[in-house]
Amino acid sequence: MGLLTFSLNLTLDGCVDHQEGIADDETHAFFIRLMDEGGAMLWGRVTYEMMESSWPAIARGDEQAPPALREWAVKLEAKPKYVVSSTRTEFPWANSHHVAGDLRAGVQKLKDATPAGVLLGSGKLATELDRLDLIDEYQLLVHPRIAGHGPTLYQGGLPGTRRLELLSAQPLRNGAVAMHYRRAR
Repeated sequence: MGLLTFSLNLTLDGCVDHQEGIADDETHAFFIRLMDEGGAMLWGRVTYEMMESSWPAIARGDEQAPPALREWAVKLEAKPKYVVSSTRTEFPWANSHHVAGDLRAGVQKLKDATPAGVLLGSGKLATELDRLDLIDEYQLLVHPRIAGHGPTLYQGGLPGTRRLELLSAQPLRNGAVAMHYRRAR
């Protein structure tokens, strides 16, 4: 069984607005490494649609992009992508699959079938999966910014505090810090 690892960019005040982070070669390299290490991506519908709106065109070469972004796009195109959605059932982007039915059972089945692990990249979905005790690790890239607005991480709330064990903290040259935690059991 593979691990379910939640990974996201966030500011010091917990903002997860994708436009608030530092988007440079170093941060892209961080996420490319995580994607390379994992066996699949897992998103909610909103995140999937945001990704689907730009990355396939970059992977095809229809849009100009720096080398780091093109590398991300090409690798993302090839990576299996799983989407949790109750409102959409068709996912035409290459290697995209729908996780339907019971959320706990569907995600557990995906973890069981993906020994290299699953990389979760949706904040709202992370809240739901954390409520179900399905997240094993957290790899958060904390940016040296205070956004002063939301959306924020776990703004939907959890039933209790999650205790985590720090596995590593790696500062990047751009001032962001890659934090790697495991659920304390």
